[in-house]
Amino acid sequence: MKLALNLSACAIAIAALATAPVYAQTNMTEQDEGTFDDNVIVVTAQGRSQALSDVPIAVSAIGAEQLQQSGTSDIRELNQLAPSLLVSSTGNEANGSARIRGIGTVGDNPGLESSVAVFIDGVYRSRSGNALSELGPIERVEVLRGPQGTLGGRNSSAGMISITTAAPEFQFSGHAAASYGNYDQIRLEGGITGPLSETIAARIDGVYLKRDGFYNDVVNGTDVNNKDRYLVRGQLLFEPNDGLTVRVIGDYSKKDESCCAATFVQPEFAQRARVSPGLDPFALPQPGAPALTSTQNPIIPVLLALGQNPNALNQSTFNRDIYVTPGRSYAGETEDFGASVELNAELGEMNFTSITGYREYSNFQASDTDYTQVDILYRAPNENAGAREFKTFTQELRLQGSAFNDKLDWLIGGFYANEKLETRDNLRFGTQYGAFAPCRIVNAVNPALASPTSTGCLSAGGRAVLQGANGGAGAFGAATPLIFAGLDNLATINDRGTVLDVYNQKSENFAFFTHNIFHITDRLDLTLGLRYTNETKDFNAAFTNNNTMCPVQRGLFTPLLGGPLAGLAGGIIGLSCQGNSTAELDGVTLADSRSENEFTGTAILSFKATDDLLLYGSFSRGYKAGGFNLDRSALTSSTLGNPALTGDTANLQFDQETVDAFEIGAKYSSREFSLSVAAFRQQFSNFQLNTFNGSVFLVQNVNACSDDLGGADGDASAATGNCNPDNVKYGVVAQGVELEASINPVRYVNVTMGLTYADTSYENDLVGRDNGVALDPALRLLPGDNLSNAPEITATASLSYTPPLGNTGLTGLFYVNARTTSDYNTGSDLLYGKEQDGFTLVNARIGVRGPDDMWAIEGWAQNLFDVDYSQVAFNTPFVASQQTYSAFLAEPRTYGITLRGRF
Repeated sequence: MKLALNLSACAIAIAALATAPVYAQTNMTEQDEGTFDDNVIVVTAQGRSQALSDVPIAVSAIGAEQLQQSGTSDIRELNQLAPSLLVSSTGNEANGSARIRGIGTVGDNPGLESSVAVFIDGVYRSRSGNALSELGPIERVEVLRGPQGTLGGRNSSAGMISITTAAPEFQFSGHAAASYGNYDQIRLEGGITGPLSETIAARIDGVYLKRDGFYNDVVNGTDVNNKDRYLVRGQLLFEPNDGLTVRVIGDYSKKDESCCAATFVQPEFAQRARVSPGLDPFALPQPGAPALTSTQNPIIPVLLALGQNPNALNQSTFNRDIYVTPGRSYAGETEDFGASVELNAELGEMNFTSITGYREYSNFQASDTDYTQVDILYRAPNENAGAREFKTFTQELRLQGSAFNDKLDWLIGGFYANEKLETRDNLRFGTQYGAFAPCRIVNAVNPALASPTSTGCLSAGGRAVLQGANGGAGAFGAATPLIFAGLDNLATINDRGTVLDVYNQKSENFAFFTHNIFHITDRLDLTLGLRYTNETKDFNAAFTNNNTMCPVQRGLFTPLLGGPLAGLAGGIIGLSCQGNSTAELDGVTLADSRSENEFTGTAILSFKATDDLLLYGSFSRGYKAGGFNLDRSALTSSTLGNPALTGDTANLQFDQETVDAFEIGAKYSSREFSLSVAAFRQQFSNFQLNTFNGSVFLVQNVNACSDDLGGADGDASAATGNCNPDNVKYGVVAQGVELEASINPVRYVNVTMGLTYADTSYENDLVGRDNGVALDPALRLLPGDNLSNAPEITATASLSYTPPLGNTGLTGLFYVNARTTSDYNTGSDLLYGKEQDGFTLVNARIGVRGPDDMWAIEGWAQNLFDVDYSQVAFNTPFVASQQTYSAFLAEPRTYGITLRGRF
């Protein structure tokens, strides 16, 4: 029913609003203009300039005008323009993740590289979240769907986003724009370009953006999820002759922003966010069961007793009042800068391209990491708060030409990357952890005995009850005093944990590639591409930790792990040593390295049936590098063992991800109408999954077994569900159909539409790594279900109308776009209560432009109908008997006015 409603909404959006994704004319260089008609969309998806209708791969091209009309200023806003793309962010904007056809990497762990590679002006960005910033004037954006293993490199197993910024011009000109909107948003943009000599042109652009936050921190009297950022980019273009072009770019951007707050998920938003039978989050809740934030969940009375404002637990998911621990902060800082040199030279009959880039990116973000008013977990606001720093050097060389009387269009090249990554963390247990954690144990024994304001969460009366049980022998027999001591010890873990953890990873990558188009006949082409990649990663880590109570508890309770009190003893150790936060690691250093080699490539057969119709079929293989989980919790499979003794860096490693993709498609293009259709199937082996289980982040490769595991991949045991390594196969499949259309029905009107059906799902009989090891039980809802943030149906549409206003020389602008999606689950573990119902977003812009577009005044609205939806729902850290969920909300409606001018 919900799917039907959303399809109806999409039909209304297309029919009534005539809106859709934009695949518009891109700006072209002067050289391009001499080759292509002005109405032809030109892209460089295959490493050379080609008409979009002649490129036998699935690619969306979005030009400068459509980007301006849609208000796109960073890659997240491309969602409205490309139906197969979804960009979202979670606990930190640096964790932004891009997905194509439902495939992407959850960005919370910088050790995982992106499934969707992002290139800006030909320079690789280390993680897709690094591009969640102001981009300034853009010439075009290309979204390439499916693995791009030949030209896109090692980390484009799902696709690639290529952004080309506006280049310097030899005609003197300038532009400026000023916007004001709700939430006191102020955005200023300006730039100037022109010749410095007959052979050198320069350009400088700048953007400044400031806006209040969408969340109101009631406790600390501030707002969160604000924006305060700027960008400066300078360029030089050197063209001494027709055969040589050198473009030099330098840019610097900075953010000083508080991000990212969350609210509790309520059943009015996610119907299954309810207490499950037996408080088991893997059991389907019954309709009408109490909310997870009700007092029927035994952990909620504990939060209330420790000072949690009940409003946070009872209000709507989309009430943006948040109740943060007094004195805690989400303050953070991001700095991103770099330079690149692109050289294009004609060497006789060949074209040579060199792109050299160096970038530095740094980010830290403080947080009230438990997202409650109780001080359970936090990061202090300094340069070590979940910090990451990238220093990346890249060099790409390409040589392209033709042979055999232009029957062969050949391209060869090489790529080198040297990336140094440092992450630092200061995550600590809060000042009330010692009051909160023992209640988790007491609730497991008898919630009626929990006394959060008493030491060890047991009052004198509660202790008497337990001591007097079993005829005075004690509820736990002779171990009863020891259990009391363990609870009292747990109560002393306040403001303890990480002093500083530092991880360093150096990645060195080199590749050689070739991409060749054989013109078998005037209408039949065969494209063959091959890439060899070598990747090495050197890893080291150093820990400083002052949680001295963990080893004490381990010493006291390890003897009980083999007896009837094993569950209780394990719980006390686990809460005392959560995430391997233990003084046993204080001063410990680790080091390891890994190396991998991979061949990727493509084969495409394309046929130009008519001058306007292209048919093609393709196979491609993609690859995403393996690496290290930069999280000490992964050192051991359980907190029951001393990580300094039983920990192994092999546990931190995850394997490279590979994909085999098959696609058939057709593209029709004329001056008035264009249509492209693609059907695809992508099979992912060693799929890299990163998920938060409420305590730690799990990183696991996911495969499937060709044998029937008899449901063992869906049980709670890590000991069952293994597979013979010879029978391990791909674990994730993305398959479906994409349709894109553009029409110019009458003068001044452009309508575009897009529809993606993508069944992106896990196979049945899942296992972990390709050695056949069993799937982690925390992932037992995955088999046979769709991936998170992977709606089956997405439709986009847009309408642009720019009529002249009489004979005044003025023109009008009416622009609207819409995106509608079917239902999907936003949690990577697919737990009940993290579902997002389908929804439709509409953006609009209306304005008046002066003669020759020399000035304009525009009114605009994003999320016009103020639709409530979440980006990601996640397990609220540590808040269980039954796990509660919190959500990072998407932006509400914003609106404003823009004045722009140029000369």
